[in-house]
Amino acid sequence: MSRVGFIGVGVMGAPMARNLLEAGHRVRAFDTSAEALAAVVRDGAGEAVSAREAADGAEYVITMLPTGRHVAEAVLGPGGIAEALDPAALLIDMSTGLPAHFDATAESLAASGRRMIDAPVGRTSEDAEAGTLLVMAGGSREEIDRALPVLEILGDPVIHCGPRGAGIRTKLVNNYVSVVSNVVVAEALTLAEGEGLDRDLVIEVLMGTTAGQGHLATTYPAKVLADDLEPGFMIDLAHKDLGLAIGMGEASGVAHGTALAAIECYSSARDQGMGRLDWTSIYNFLRRSAGS
Repeated sequence: MSRVGFIGVGVMGAPMARNLLEAGHRVRAFDTSAEALAAVVRDGAGEAVSAREAADGAEYVITMLPTGRHVAEAVLGPGGIAEALDPAALLIDMSTGLPAHFDATAESLAASGRRMIDAPVGRTSEDAEAGTLLVMAGGSREEIDRALPVLEILGDPVIHCGPRGAGIRTKLVNNYVSVVSNVVVAEALTLAEGEGLDRDLVIEVLMGTTAGQGHLATTYPAKVLADDLEPGFMIDLAHKDLGLAIGMGEASGVAHGTALAAIECYSSARDQGMGRLDWTSIYNFLRRSAGS
């Protein structure tokens, strides 16, 4: 089994390190929190006094840190990974940070002949414990294949998202959808309660439509992604119905900030003559606006 340096053994990193230990890998860990480090040492990890020591002699080094700036410091700072990383080793950053920070750190390592890939994760700390994280990996095919012996212990599935940097970018797109939709759902349920509706019955209705099932699982594959813009539900109608819901929210004093942003988008699409196209053509409208 391999020697693995593990930097960052907090809520997510600790169960990941334990899974590697249980699979037979030799793990040497480092964390700035003495308490977090002591916990994984008790479970069998070696204790390092710095990121450099954790990386020394390792075949794989994994970083699981709060931000890209923390990763840069752990890699390039004094006592950092770069001081000990063997050119034959592979550095796997599983953190979530700004792509620009990851890119700069990886490019700095590449200039000295060392390799770094990104493999951030989706799902929860319970999945970290179970080894069922969704891993979004960015790197060459050869690098991802090289990383699979450890990544497949930590996650299922492991998805190769593209070249170096594609993993963290995919993670942020995923989080954009889930974090923003969380607000939409909260606003909608608050609106339902403001109108005196039975919340559980409203949820039952939502789960039977695109509202609960999600556009990526329903409308997009059938319409805009298939280049079919014949209206199943027109932008004009979406604009009208959203306006009615906004009016209802205003009357009951319920917050509806995401709806106001959305109706502005629908209004702009209508101004471009798209009102009678399928509502999923909003995707094409935004792509054109972004110059795609």
